[in-house]
Amino acid sequence: MSNVTTSRTLHRLLATDAGWSPLALRIPVGIIFVAHGAQKLFGAFGGYGLEGTGQFMASLGLTPGYLMALLAGSAEFFGGLALLAGLLVRPAAAALAFAMLVAIFAVHFDKGLFMANNGYEFGLALLAVSVSLLISGGGRLSVDAELAARTPAR
Repeated sequence: MSNVTTSRTLHRLLATDAGWSPLALRIPVGIIFVAHGAQKLFGAFGGYGLEGTGQFMASLGLTPGYLMALLAGSAEFFGGLALLAGLLVRPAAAALAFAMLVAIFAVHFDKGLFMANNGYEFGLALLAVSVSLLISGGGRLSVDAELAARTPAR
């Protein structure tokens, strides 16, 4: 791949015309994803860690459970950190959207919409935010915006 193609691809990945709105989504949802990822990876905040989460995932048919817990926890924890920093927001949002689709259909869908029944409404809201950030990028106050300004579009 030529330098021009690489530069153009990198600029498209980082560029964002969005204003301040993504910040209002990135910060609270980034915190939520970091916390949920920490539950899965480290057992923080009352979570079950990789072993417990892996056993749960295996019970759902998501095997190997330990690997699935590692992938989901990493997507949530590191994706949430990326949202908070505004760094590589689009790839992070894509990974998070995928994780939410899996969570909705593997865990919550058969329980209906409402959270009171362990339904998918919370996962759906997180999916919507993730897709929105995938489309908009990190916005004005993001590392991505700063890096894009320094990367020639060529």
